[in-house]
Amino acid sequence: MLLTKASEYALLSLIIIAQRNVSQDVDTLSAQLGISKSFLAKVLQCLAKAGILHSFKGAKGGFILAKDAKELTIKEIVACAEKKPTIVFECASSVSDCPNNRAEYCKIWPFFNRFQGKVDDFLGTITLFDIVKE
Repeated sequence: MLLTKASEYALLSLIIIAQRNVSQDVDTLSAQLGISKSFLAKVLQCLAKAGILHSFKGAKGGFILAKDAKELTIKEIVACAEKKPTIVFECASSVSDCPNNRAEYCKIWPFFNRFQGKVDDFLGTITLFDIVKE
């Protein structure tokens, strides 16, 4: 699966943070989005560790974008939230990496490999800004 709840929550939170352009705390975001505070906190901490968000502790703590929304691609955000590259189909990226050692006989491998490339290219061209401005 390409996007899990982690990606969804990361994107929804980042949209709110980008639109408001002020620090947002986990309590407010989780209440507004109707999602688990503890799970959202983990997602946001991951985004902060990756340099996508700045986190602030204390009574007025929260999260704010560390990068310009025009520089944050959906591919980068999803890869961070998922803790792995965006993968549409669990298939090797090259014939030599096939876990079944049958890539040269596989009829679907070339299709999914091209499809994955198109998904990567597409997600790499859409930025958080593109979504926020819609």
